[in-house]
Amino acid sequence: MQIGLQIPDFTTPNGPSALGADLATVARAADEQGFDYIAVMDHFFQISGVGPADHEMLEAYATLGYLAAHTNRAQLLTLMTGVHYRHPGILAKIVTTLDVLSGGRAWLGIGAGWNEEESRGLGVPFPPTAVRFEQLEEALQICLQMWRGDESPYRGKNFSLDRPLNSPQSLRRPHPPVMVGGGGEKKTLRMVAQYGDACNLFATPDVEHKLDVLRGHCERLGRPYDEILKTVYYPFNVGPNGERVDETLAELRRLADLGFQVAIGAVADVWQVTPLEIIGERIIPAVATW
Repeated sequence: MQIGLQIPDFTTPNGPSALGADLATVARAADEQGFDYIAVMDHFFQISGVGPADHEMLEAYATLGYLAAHTNRAQLLTLMTGVHYRHPGILAKIVTTLDVLSGGRAWLGIGAGWNEEESRGLGVPFPPTAVRFEQLEEALQICLQMWRGDESPYRGKNFSLDRPLNSPQSLRRPHPPVMVGGGGEKKTLRMVAQYGDACNLFATPDVEHKLDVLRGHCERLGRPYDEILKTVYYPFNVGPNGERVDETLAELRRLADLGFQVAIGAVADVWQVTPLEIIGERIIPAVATW
């Protein structure tokens, strides 16, 4: 099993003036401690589950570019980019840029999006749910076409590209891995099976059923289920001095037994750095052979 860090909260003890330095310290620590992934949320306002809307929130891809410069090995991605935030042709260029400048460490994490408040607040079009799912499928098709180097026109219901040129191409071949986020059984998990390299699910009581649904979509589409990396969102709280390490390992063991290969999530008290060191010393080596 692999472990990933998501950084969802940029309201730090030292404030915005020190945020760059603090973020670099956290990223370097995670990289050096053996975290395989570093992710950020792709939101413009803070979400209610983390804090008030007016708490600090950095733009995701500028942040990932900054993190790329302060790390050497961890994979870099968003959990998740809402499809309506950026035109898919531009999104493919953004992820390609991150991939090239990070030495081939970029992923595309994408989903249908949900946060109407921030979209309306900044004037970003927020189509109905059905339309966003149409856009999601078209965006996946466009990104994969651009990474193939196919410059033929793309004509979809929602997007039209005359010449989807992508130069330079990504270093990762055949393309940066694609993680489709969400557990919708009819649309999202079908798109995982059809287009994705990885899923990302929440550790809800029905998560085993979600994996069964994904397996069914793979069978119908002729896609080997084992080709898809199964990742689960898991918030880490190992305690200030590692008091919850054993409990955390037990929870991760259960998820690994369900078939999850990656656990990625926020780390409690991450700005103190010590929890990252505890995870690096006691969690990552223990789960590496699972």
